[in-house]
Amino acid sequence: MKFLVTGSAGFIGFHLCRRLLAAGHQVVGIDAMVPYYDVRLKAARHAELGKFPDFVPHLFDLTEAARLADLLAAEQPETIIHLAAQAGVRYALEHPESYIHNNVLATYTLLEAVKARPVGHLLMASTSSAYGANTAMPFRETDAVATPLNIYAATKLATEQIGHSYAALWRQPITMFRFFTVYGPWGRPDMAFFKFTDAILKGRTIDIYNHGQMERDFTYVDDLVEAIDRLVACRPEAGQKAMAGDSLSEVAPFRIVNIGNAQPVQLLDFIAEIERACGRAAIRNLMPMQPGEVLKTWADTSLLQALTGFRPSTGIATGVANFVAWYRGFYGI
Repeated sequence: MKFLVTGSAGFIGFHLCRRLLAAGHQVVGIDAMVPYYDVRLKAARHAELGKFPDFVPHLFDLTEAARLADLLAAEQPETIIHLAAQAGVRYALEHPESYIHNNVLATYTLLEAVKARPVGHLLMASTSSAYGANTAMPFRETDAVATPLNIYAATKLATEQIGHSYAALWRQPITMFRFFTVYGPWGRPDMAFFKFTDAILKGRTIDIYNHGQMERDFTYVDDLVEAIDRLVACRPEAGQKAMAGDSLSEVAPFRIVNIGNAQPVQLLDFIAEIERACGRAAIRNLMPMQPGEVLKTWADTSLLQALTGFRPSTGIATGVANFVAWYRGFYGI
């Protein structure tokens, strides 16, 4: 099969492309190489993917509509997986315009291109931040989501709503994923697990918000891409009978699926696991809650399991050890 993956030099995009290529698929990648974090890491990921002869990278901004249309016409992918986005909750406090451009406008441009040249299945990334101020746990795809707490969440909710309207109007099958705190090798330097590891190994202080009184549904990246790979075959169909607890739209070939580990972990326990893997203790700076953050995330993954037969299960001891080993090797520490 031929896939087009946006955000191919990103953390999750890289892992997904590598999995698809290893399985013998052709992958066309698009990445704008936005300098939100060290572009050399993104280039290193693309270099790894370049070892596969069936990987074809393209470096441009998704909002370049004519260039995107020409690429779809030339490559004619059967499936598109849209992972490109401006991520991060805290960055949005100072740079909201980046989220409007890279999340809302880029997704709109892609949907317009797919409207002109439909594909078998369009899969797009959303976030657990979509649940916002919801307190009923675990989070279910059928929960109302009307209380985003930051611009990042608001823009990803916007892409869900826009995606549903395109599915309804033009019958393009669309699956949205809501990711829950993904971590693992080749991770993003702006994420807590990366910053904690870097600081601990270099003897610097780590900032721990809300004095560590938070829980996250930490999801190992290999589990995440396994779930995405399996969901490719689970194309929503108009008029399809929904299962119990299914988020399948009644009026469009559109579905939302949580991808998480379904096991919330205390932040302080996660830090302790990083300390164990690093072989040294962290120097801790306990701080108040950061604006826009949530206290707890917890995915209900019943729908994912019903659709694919798969449930993420990698524990933090394994996942953190793998990340720290990669970090030491990549940075020579």
